[in-house]
This record gives sequence, structure tokens and C-alpha cells, in this order.
Amino acid sequence: MIKKVIRNDVRKARHARVRAKVSGTTAIPRLNVFRSNSNIFAQIIDDEKAITLVSASSIDKELKLENGSNAEAATKVGELLAKRAKEAKITKVTFDRGGYLYHGRVKALAEAARENGLEF
Repeated sequence: MIKKVIRNDVRKARHARVRAKVSGTTAIPRLNVFRSNSNIFAQIIDDEKAITLVSASSIDKELKLENGSNAEAATKVGELLAKRAKEAKITKVTFDRGGYLYHGRVKALAEAARENGLEF
């Protein structure tokens, strides 16, 4: 019998391979992206202390988004994340795309964060 491939399990394996090499430090934290069917979430994480320094998502009240699952929403989340990172005095991060392709919503979030002051 052919075993059904579960796409999220394949993504998690891809993310685990990346996480074996990429980690956030206190000097250069990790920007992690999680994309669900209905929303997008981003966090800046210090893996040495195991704490989230800054986060933003499409369900934040201050964004007031109707649809959290499109590139426009991802752009707004990237802008908000960069703004919050500036307030927390974070300028450089390493980008962790969470096992997703650098395309669509993930790319929109990353480019918006770069345009608003984050370096990666």
C-alpha cells in the first residue's frame, strides 16, 4: 500500500535540518516564521536564553486585518515586527523560514521586515 505523504511532516523535517545549523544568539537573534492556513506569525527568539524577544502576527489587534492569510497581511506583520524590533534595539537577525519555501507570504514578510530596518 502506498503511504500518504503528510506535507506538514515533510516541512517539520526540513525545519529540523535547518535548526540543527541555525540558532539565535543574544547578539544576533533568530527571526522565525510560522504560516498557518488562516494567519501568519513571526517571532524574534534568543535561543541561548530560550526566550522570545519580539513577536507579531496577523491576529494582533493593532493591525485590524480582515484576512490574515494573504501577502498583504504578511507585509503588515513584517512591518510591525521590524517596528517592535527597533523599539527593543534589535537590528540584526538570522532568518528562519520554518521549513517553508521563500515564496509568497514568507517572502512578503521578510522583505517588509528588511525595508523597515531589520538586517538579515
